Amino acid sequence: MKKTLTLFMLLLLCFFAKGQTTNNLSGNITDEKDGAIAGASVYLLNTNYHTIAGKNGNFLLKNITVGNYTLHISAVGYAAKNQEVTIGNNSQVVSIHLKDAANQLDEVTVTAQKYEEDAQRVPGSVSTLSAKQVRDYRLWDLKDLTAIAPNLNSANPGDNRTVSGIRGIVTTSYDPAVATYVDGVNQYGLDTYIPQLLDVERIEVLRGPQGTLYGRNATGGVINIITKQPTNAVSGFAGVDFGNYGQQRYSLGLRAPLIKDRLFLGVAGVYSGFNGFYTNTFNNIRFDKQHFFLGNYYLKFLATSKLALTLNVKNYNNRNNGAFPLAGSPEEALSNPYKVDQNATTKMIDNTFNTSLAVNYTGNDFNFTSQSSYQVNDRYYTTPIDGDFSPIDGVEVINNYGGKWNKVKTVIQEFRFTSPASSTSKLKWSAGAYGFYHYAPNKQGTYYGNDAAMLGSPISNFTSVTVNTDKNSGVAVYGQVTYTLNTEWDVTAGLRYDHEHKKESIFGTFQPNGQPVTVTQADTSSAANFNAVTPKLSLAYHPSDNNNLYASYSRGFRAGGITELGSDPQHQPPLYSFKPEYSNNYEVGSKNNFFDSKLRVNIAAFYTLVTNAQVPTLILPDAITITKNAGRLSSKGAELEVNATPFKGVYIDYNFGYTHARYTDLDIADNGASVNLKGNKQIYTPNVTSMLALQYAYDLGGRQKTKLVARGEWRYLGDQYFDLANQIEQKGYSKFNARIGVETKNFSLFLWESNIANKKYIDYAYDFGASHLGNPRTYGVSLSTNF
Repeated sequence: MKKTLTLFMLLLLCFFAKGQTTNNLSGNITDEKDGAIAGASVYLLNTNYHTIAGKNGNFLLKNITVGNYTLHISAVGYAAKNQEVTIGNNSQVVSIHLKDAANQLDEVTVTAQKYEEDAQRVPGSVSTLSAKQVRDYRLWDLKDLTAIAPNLNSANPGDNRTVSGIRGIVTTSYDPAVATYVDGVNQYGLDTYIPQLLDVERIEVLRGPQGTLYGRNATGGVINIITKQPTNAVSGFAGVDFGNYGQQRYSLGLRAPLIKDRLFLGVAGVYSGFNGFYTNTFNNIRFDKQHFFLGNYYLKFLATSKLALTLNVKNYNNRNNGAFPLAGSPEEALSNPYKVDQNATTKMIDNTFNTSLAVNYTGNDFNFTSQSSYQVNDRYYTTPIDGDFSPIDGVEVINNYGGKWNKVKTVIQEFRFTSPASSTSKLKWSAGAYGFYHYAPNKQGTYYGNDAAMLGSPISNFTSVTVNTDKNSGVAVYGQVTYTLNTEWDVTAGLRYDHEHKKESIFGTFQPNGQPVTVTQADTSSAANFNAVTPKLSLAYHPSDNNNLYASYSRGFRAGGITELGSDPQHQPPLYSFKPEYSNNYEVGSKNNFFDSKLRVNIAAFYTLVTNAQVPTLILPDAITITKNAGRLSSKGAELEVNATPFKGVYIDYNFGYTHARYTDLDIADNGASVNLKGNKQIYTPNVTSMLALQYAYDLGGRQKTKLVARGEWRYLGDQYFDLANQIEQKGYSKFNARIGVETKNFSLFLWESNIANKKYIDYAYDFGASHLGNPRTYGVSLSTNF
């Protein structure tokens, strides 16, 4: 069935590819002194037309369908530029001048609305990071994005997963509140996504609900990661990083044509390891020594100038000799930093494999994209892990039950049609269908040892085993249109319908040491269906090419679900479903470029109302989350983004976000009683995020354009709480980072330091008090080359 559908679509695309009038586009790319820029990247947005400028700065794109396009040009050391071009009945020739990146900001292209366009024209809050900015910020992991985008907070709960929240909409379970996309593929949940960053072309952070185009679990926003693609030019990179705590990082990548204009290959990999920040005082050895390997492999086939197929494979293999380095309380974590006292130590094996096939067709009547993906994660502890985070023989957690169990699998398919890049119509549109299937067979044992009585257990030396098997599936259809009323006004409207089916099967047993197994929860299953409609409406006003204002309404949707079974079924309902969480978001904003793109200022204000708020309760020692609909949330705030290059070689980035997120209604259970927490603040939500980066690049001259670069960063996170009762708090704190070094067109050498003042702070805490500190002061050296 699937093969037949794919063949049908290819035949359909080939049919539409015929009978269209085409012509060529050629040109010359020069700098401000009319010097040729060799190796510049030339790309027609929303098409498969891409080439590299030759030694004389010349380029040629052949057989382009007649119409209007946007040409995106970028080159190392120069500000990226977008230029409108018209392909008519005669060959088109253009002359393009790029300005030095030291004198002008890039014109940024994003895919926030599922087609490529200027970020400043998008009627919504979008923060972007180019490949150069990713390198300047030294971003190695998604959690490093904290505060770089306003009101974005990402944290590590202790096991190297990254949980993110935006504007008070936070991740509280394995279903994220902020959706992550990598090369167009939705990373379904915290189990199957890859947090490490490698060979990144750009990162887009979309703030606010994105339900219409992105669907489930995008209530807080979307983090969209695009990696670099292979072209006709041979290119690559290599890098080594060394730091304290035994930090080692080696990265290597190569992109090359196997058959010019037809078949392209891209291979990239990174190996990283370090000795760990924590010491286990129980045996006086390093606790969280770990290493990982991440590989990213592309094979792109350009069947015609309009039809491209891209196969992408990613594998992530992590080995952690001390997952969950948690102290028993925030006070203990801060008074005795980076020390744990655990009697049960183990190695965490974490293997993730993602593959996808993208089919992209660009035509005169429509553009078409098919994105098929398969994701699998196998994660377990080789021996039991400490469940009470103490030296007593209390509780240990077991999940190494063989390959059948704890291997999460997800299949996702999306079909999308959009208006063609060549269209001269006032109407831009996109429509699509999305479907997924998720299978998670989880088996976990909780062992109560000799000292179980110290934790309140009436008996000891037994194992409680729970089996929770999730089978989730869903389909969605969506559409969005943007109509240009005139040169100053346009309106966007969108609508999405989601249907999800969830089935949970549970089974529980009890086994004293050396005794027969007793069934505590018979094999039971339950199913539930959830439907959601998420509309979107925005109005944009463009008084000039450099000034844009917008107002928008959007609705967010976080899927409902069915509870899991814990190790104490007598005090927990075996199965019940909780409803989807909805949010209504209102936003106004202004985007502005000043002084010939030397200054960019974007501001936004938002107001969000959440109904049927999904409130989590962590069940210990099982480490599973029971979720109920228990309240309503109100979140409001403002954001500011400033990017400037006021003088040659001087770069200034400043982001500020303020969020006031409180529960207007919240009733939770506590020891059998209902507690009203109305007025309490949202968890994992700093009331302020602020980031100031200053960089100066002094030109030393020479053929390699050698520069001496110095950079400093100040990040501030305001007060935040980690429990709904607002008893566990981290007061506002600052972190300072810096780096200094030299870079040329092809090489760079930098000394860097993070958390210079060695600030001790709680990065993540569980509602029962267990706390994980943020990273201490680290420093090192980085050497890299690109070609």
